[in-house]
Amino acid sequence: FNSEVAHEALINGASWINDVTGGRRDKEILDVVSKFNCPFVITHSRGNSQNMNELSKYENVLREVKYSLETLIKNALKKNVLKKNIIVDPGIGFSKDINQNLEILRNLDVFKNLNLPILIGASRKRFIGEILNELNPKERDIGTLAISCLCAHFNIDIVRVHNVKMNSQILKVADKIYRR
Repeated sequence: FNSEVAHEALINGASWINDVTGGRRDKEILDVVSKFNCPFVITHSRGNSQNMNELSKYENVLREVKYSLETLIKNALKKNVLKKNIIVDPGIGFSKDINQNLEILRNLDVFKNLNLPILIGASRKRFIGEILNELNPKERDIGTLAISCLCAHFNIDIVRVHNVKMNSQILKVADKIYRR
C-alpha cells in the first residue's frame, strides 16, 4: 500500500501489486501501477490493522463492499491503470466480522458482476479459527480448503493461500467437478 515500496518492488522483480487499501492510503501507488503497466489487486478494507475490526459496521455488507470496490476501480482508471490490469478482492477478514465474511463468500457472484478477475484471500483467517475453534492459524488449512472449493464453484480466478500444495491438489479435484 506504499507507493515507494511498490516502486522498489517492481524495479526489483515483482510483477504485480496487491494493495490491501485499494489505493486509499497512498494515492500515488496508482501512478506507480500505471507507469509499470502491471496487475493491481484492489482490496476492500476500512481503516488500518489497528482499527479495522472497529469499522465492521455495515447496513448491507454486499452492497457497501461492491460500491467501495467500484469507487476504487474508478479512481484507478482515472489514473490510467488499465482495466485489464485490475483484480478485485472483496477483502475477506478486512474490517468484517465472521457473519459478514460468510455473507460475502455465499454471494461471490455479486462481485462477478464487476467483470474483473477476483482474488479471494481467506487462507487461515481468524474467522476460520472462530468456526473451527482453532487458535493456531497453521491448523486452519481445512477451512481454507473448504473456501478454495467454494471459489472453484464460483469460478473465482485467484485464491491466495498459505499451503500451496494442499490447495493445488484440492483445486484440481474441485475444478474437475465445477469447471469441467
